[in-house]
Amino acid sequence: MSDVENKLIIGTAPDSWGVWFPDDPKQTPWQRFLDEAAESGHKWIELGPYGYLPTDPSRLADELAQRDLKVSAGTVFTAFHRGLDQWDVAWEPARRVAELTAAMGGEHIVVIPAMWRDDVTGEAVENEHLDDKQWNDLFAGHNKLGKVLAEEYGLKQQFHPHADAHVGAQQDIEHLLAESTPDVLNLCLDTGHAEYCGANSLELIHKYPERIGYLHLKQVDPDVLAKVKADNMTWAEANLAGVMVEPPAGLPDLRAVIDAVEALDRPIFGIVEQDMYPVAFDVPMPIADRTRKYLLSCGSRTTVA
Repeated sequence: MSDVENKLIIGTAPDSWGVWFPDDPKQTPWQRFLDEAAESGHKWIELGPYGYLPTDPSRLADELAQRDLKVSAGTVFTAFHRGLDQWDVAWEPARRVAELTAAMGGEHIVVIPAMWRDDVTGEAVENEHLDDKQWNDLFAGHNKLGKVLAEEYGLKQQFHPHADAHVGAQQDIEHLLAESTPDVLNLCLDTGHAEYCGANSLELIHKYPERIGYLHLKQVDPDVLAKVKADNMTWAEANLAGVMVEPPAGLPDLRAVIDAVEALDRPIFGIVEQDMYPVAFDVPMPIADRTRKYLLSCGSRTTVA
């Protein structure tokens, strides 16, 4: 990122094309995603779920180069709160993602914690709240993961608080930050998930400026969110109900977020995620183009390159 010093770099992700899984006929084919990401004016992307894009580094590098695209981050999933043996479950898939991300020149790994209820059935698979041992196991797992990613791959762990996960609310995010250090873990601050979970993005940026390592930029429709909470919808149900909305129609105010992030005076990625699985193939690109233009209008040091 030396060529984008002290700027907020806007990018996009397969999620904005309705991609949640490595392979699903309801999802935009990967070639179309890459074509349309470039056509809509983007230069940076995330890998998305491992296996969606080609996993052979040479082939993926060629596909990206043909479209003048670069990789900002890969994504891994963890459940360290379930016990120390979860390292063996998490590490092999994390290693594959780390190797591919590093090979593509990416610098970040976005880490998403397991959800406490089934995303489809809504059934609670475990307690919504962690006990002290579970918190300690979560801290131990992520501190170890961040250390290994940094030492073996030169990658930065960016923890992504998430809807229907144990870390999403303001107090839980602050608890996590208190039990970790910037050399092993920082925040992937997802403005949409923060709003969904009742956390305050601006407060987090102002209170923990050194811990904001990466951004996912999205907004929540407050009226839909109120219905989601009233009806106790799952994350998947909320998405189908349209809880995530195209900026600038929702909350939080992304102009204010971008202003606060630019004031950090250091380079940082702001990756757009629309969260709209499943979606018709012709819907995502116009949204991606409009959102890029809107976000670029929000700041003086916000760019795509």
